[in-house]
Amino acid sequence: MTADAADADAQRRKPIRLSSGEELDDLVAEDDLVLVDLYTKGCTLCQSIEPVVGNVARATDVTVAMLNPRDDPDLIERFDVRSVPTLLLFEDGELVGRLAEGFQGTDAIVGFVEEHSSRAIAAE
Repeated sequence: MTADAADADAQRRKPIRLSSGEELDDLVAEDDLVLVDLYTKGCTLCQSIEPVVGNVARATDVTVAMLNPRDDPDLIERFDVRSVPTLLLFEDGELVGRLAEGFQGTDAIVGFVEEHSSRAIAAE
């Protein structure tokens, strides 16, 4: 692997910061399996789960993104967001799973992805 390819791979392994539903739609259309962390600024649970979703991004081949629905309020209604953090799993452009049960550890989130996806999750 070239240095540029390694840098690109490392960047891909970090959660992607999104700022709108349009960016989310583009990412979901582009990648086969996407885990989205819906969070709000100032939410203690959201701050606690942020490094965990980073671990999921680095430990698997799942594309992980973070999005504050307050940046695009239509997302709150679109995805029926009642609490944060809410994790949404998209496979082949379709919403296939939702996890909104407060703080979850890396193993629990990887398990959630495996349970709701038809794909084998490659551990890195």
